Amino acid sequence: MRKRLIGGVVATAILIPVAAFAASGVIDMPTRTPMTTEQVKVDEVGKSTLEKLYLAYPETKSFEIIDASNVQGDVSKGKNVINVKQTSIVLQEKGGTGKKITLHTNGSTGEIEHVIQENWESKEKSLITLTDQEIKAKVNDLIDKMYGNVEQYKVAIEQMENPNQKTWMLNYTNEMFEEPVYQVFVQDNTISLTKIVGIPTAPDTPSNIKVEGLFSFNGKPDYTADNFLNDEKLFALLKISPTELKQELAKGKTVVEIAASKNVTKQQVIDVIAETQARGQLQGDGVAITENSLKEMMKAIEPKVLPVIEHKTETEW
Repeated sequence: MRKRLIGGVVATAILIPVAAFAASGVIDMPTRTPMTTEQVKVDEVGKSTLEKLYLAYPETKSFEIIDASNVQGDVSKGKNVINVKQTSIVLQEKGGTGKKITLHTNGSTGEIEHVIQENWESKEKSLITLTDQEIKAKVNDLIDKMYGNVEQYKVAIEQMENPNQKTWMLNYTNEMFEEPVYQVFVQDNTISLTKIVGIPTAPDTPSNIKVEGLFSFNGKPDYTADNFLNDEKLFALLKISPTELKQELAKGKTVVEIAASKNVTKQQVIDVIAETQARGQLQGDGVAITENSLKEMMKAIEPKVLPVIEHKTETEW
């Protein structure tokens, strides 16, 4: 189980309630600061998180916020130190029983990194009584509603070797990334979903996603492309705003074609995106960013950038 778990995701997994987290090697954790319901609703990250949840699951508008907190500080993992900034919100159906959902959001990027659904199935037919295909369908629905476009990922499901409790692990992969984009654990009547790729984000990347749905895939926004193209340095290079880029892509142009119209070469576009992604990856892994490490990581990422900047959207938005 330990070998299959994704490493380097401390910032996304501060409160993951699964035994797997015990294997992450965290030896020092910053203290959480409680938040009131009123504080959550006026906090920029908290408010944004709730808006995304209500859009995905309108029924949660009637849920009560039963717990909320934020944490900021350095986390020690082995010899590495990772800075963590995270807001957590727990909501439950009124009455203190029934459906419950927990959201952990990156305070720097505004991205919801971890979602826990509890008791969304009846006790008579809980998650662990379902077939593999039924479990996969439940997880697919959660990903599609919270992040969109689940069709672009391949999913592998397996039952973990856990004699005390039935546990399934699902890894959602995309050929553009070496690591799974999502890793999910299902046990009892709980789905615990962590978004792996793209977090934590490097300091010089956008503070949050500027525009969603830059591309479409099967009639839905392609959030993989959003991760690459929502780059402040790319916008500056092309002398274009995020909204203008989306409008140009909707006309059927590629990023390469848009760049050419502004006398910017394909390689310049690749270098800008690859550097941002490389810095984020190195920082997320706790690796020192040196000239050599940056060059090596950029070289590895370049082939993944090409399909994005040469892609023509399938649907005009």
